Amino acid sequence: MQPQLMMSSSFSVLRVGISFVMMCIFYMSAVDSLPELSPQKFFSTLQPGKATLAYFCQADFPSTSVFLEELNEADKPLQDYGISVTKVNCVTKETSRYCGSEKNLMKAYLFRGHILLREFPTDTLFNVDAIVAHVLFALLFNEVKYITTLGDLQNTENALKGKANIAFSYVRAIGTPEHRAVMEAAFVYGTTYQFVLTTEIALLQSIGTEDIEYAHLYFFHCKPVLDLTQQCRRTLMEQSLTTLNIHRFIKTMEAPLLTEVAEDPQQVSTVHLQLGLPLVFIVSQQATYEADRTTAEWVAWRLLGKAGVLLLLRDSLEVDFPKNANVVFKRAEEGVPVEFLVLSNIDLIVSRVESNMHIEEMHEDEDNDIEGPDMDIQDDEVAETVYRDRKRQLPLELTVELTEETFNATVTASDSIVLFYAGWQAVSMAFLQSYIDVAIKLKGTSTMLLTRVNCADWSHVCAKQNVTEFPVVKMYKEGENPVSYAGMLGTEDLLKFIQLNRISCPVNITSVQEAEEYLSGKLHKDLVSYSSVSVLGLFSPTMTTAKEEFTEAGNYLKGCVITGIYSEEDVLTLSNKYAVTLPALLLARHKEGKIESISLANVHAQEIVQIITNASLEIFPEITVENLPTYLRLQKPLLILFSDGSINPQHKKAILMLLKEKHLDSLTPCWLNLKNTPVGRGILQAYFDTLPPLPLLAVVNLHSGGQVFAFPSDQAITERNLLLWLKKLEAGLESHIKILPAQKWKPPLPAYDFLSMMDATTSQHPTRKVPECIKETDVKENDKEQPEDKSAIRNEPTGTLRTKHWNRSNWFEEAKKQFRHDNKEL
Repeated sequence: MQPQLMMSSSFSVLRVGISFVMMCIFYMSAVDSLPELSPQKFFSTLQPGKATLAYFCQADFPSTSVFLEELNEADKPLQDYGISVTKVNCVTKETSRYCGSEKNLMKAYLFRGHILLREFPTDTLFNVDAIVAHVLFALLFNEVKYITTLGDLQNTENALKGKANIAFSYVRAIGTPEHRAVMEAAFVYGTTYQFVLTTEIALLQSIGTEDIEYAHLYFFHCKPVLDLTQQCRRTLMEQSLTTLNIHRFIKTMEAPLLTEVAEDPQQVSTVHLQLGLPLVFIVSQQATYEADRTTAEWVAWRLLGKAGVLLLLRDSLEVDFPKNANVVFKRAEEGVPVEFLVLSNIDLIVSRVESNMHIEEMHEDEDNDIEGPDMDIQDDEVAETVYRDRKRQLPLELTVELTEETFNATVTASDSIVLFYAGWQAVSMAFLQSYIDVAIKLKGTSTMLLTRVNCADWSHVCAKQNVTEFPVVKMYKEGENPVSYAGMLGTEDLLKFIQLNRISCPVNITSVQEAEEYLSGKLHKDLVSYSSVSVLGLFSPTMTTAKEEFTEAGNYLKGCVITGIYSEEDVLTLSNKYAVTLPALLLARHKEGKIESISLANVHAQEIVQIITNASLEIFPEITVENLPTYLRLQKPLLILFSDGSINPQHKKAILMLLKEKHLDSLTPCWLNLKNTPVGRGILQAYFDTLPPLPLLAVVNLHSGGQVFAFPSDQAITERNLLLWLKKLEAGLESHIKILPAQKWKPPLPAYDFLSMMDATTSQHPTRKVPECIKETDVKENDKEQPEDKSAIRNEPTGTLRTKHWNRSNWFEEAKKQFRHDNKEL
């Protein structure tokens, strides 16, 4: 929601005075440390240019100590910005509007002198960060411009070209710690740069940001741009949004892009060293000065905000160092000698700096965690993340909360997505954030109603829907059985599931022309981006059994891929055109613009699903945390190209050519972008102990032996070199660099066994015997009130809800059982 901005007025860091008046009905005793005034005394002391934060309180109302503690803690940071805090005691018959009605007592009022600037509902000031962020945001209405659309950003950018630079930031919500950090930076730098803020996730996506889970800050270099048609160069701040990190980042933006020096690198000092950043010296000689300077400028732009870059004039240097060294690296730590390096390209220089930054961050984390894990906090990373984010305010109003009274009426009245979760369970709460992100993306565009049920509160509702594990997402459509979502618990996969379920698959195609439009992607062009392939089954009208098998497979693949079926009299027109014998599949790969044909003679539904699933995989994918399990299921060694950014087109061409020639059929070729998937750095360090130069090619055999083989770093990645190396591997002539241990991934601490805890409790009372495993089934939806599924829940205690675990070894069989039961009455 766009925050309300006040009318324009000057605001200076050194001369402003603010009065911030909070009216409330609470009384504070134990944490009371604020100056106390009567209402008359308070208003008489307000002066233009003076800053005061006043808390109005009536003594005969109950207290809310948590809120008052947060306000008390906000006293010091507000005073740092010239805003003092005072408590005002209201009397019973006080006539002031701020001490009068209960409605006014539940708001906060921001004053400058005697002028009211802004009022806030007190529930928006939920902690110190929110208080400081909201107050500064309201005051800095000139320095910080709030925008909601890409057009707003472009207009602001165009208006400032040739005049000023822009600090553009995205935060998930107003009042978060990141929002506070941006506001504090704007307080200091707002007169120098135009700060622009948004909370719209779609705007962040539109400027090309791939990771939208966290707050971002970009520096737009608009001041040097004189051509209105030219886009301002943008530099992303890659560190987390804290006040100190933003300060360091902006300071590096103010420093010269490139500096020429002709002195001992060990004696050189710049603002970068003072900020804890390293220096990179590009060694230059008089004969190659112009080329060296161009290279240094490229490096400087790549490392802007990460390191200082200098051009070292070797001919004027009196200090001796290795003749072949072309790069000198100087760490920020005092007393550490400089390093003389021989690096052949810009990517290696950038990789050297970034790997050093990553190692330093790891050391900082180790220092911060020196006391060891807090046993009282959480026992795994998911739970810890939820705990750390427990104060993050999610826009839950974008989804409908269902209860025992509203569930049936809601899911029968409209097409609905229902999230069944447990408020006490970490995975549920982590997935709830992704679920809300989906709601944000679908806001105003989807006919599907997004709802949620907290099974901790409404266990009877979850039991009737046969939810015995969570989180679970189910789709309810009128006249159809509910469909369970079985994908990754993330935003993009769930969004894909919802979008692809807008149409009923398999789609019934009725003419050859419609079939061609379907295969070209024109028939459902708005959904093509969510499905890498479109599948069309071709059958003669008499092939009843084959059509049933394909229909079963298509139903199972709902939400995963677009499927269609054509079974008209003129189906031979298509089979002849694509040279395939009926029954058959046509696979349209939209990115490549290719159509493949596969025979379906004597093929059952399970095999069709496997064929389509494998065909929908990319032949040379970028590996991410989310898609890695899918490619590991192929049970082949991984041929991984590690890259620090976009893949080199020549490297990609070499691997694709080997794929085309069937030389890589025994491997799963893929690549990993360390910028998109930072965990890749840890993987490389596990393989090589220290982070090697990139790009790097390796074969990793995870399924038998755990050997890791590295492509020789002194050879270019070409089709010929790669093929020779792979033949040596196959012949056993290459030595491995590492053998990965065969160990299981387990939580650092044992998980709570809630079932045993509940069994121990219920065993104290006479109960019927509970079976160890009860298969989940779904209740068929109809216009009447949904009946309880006796077979599924008759012997299970209402509270016995299980945490979801995935069994990857028999993923199809488990999902197929679920699918068949969901559709048993079709």
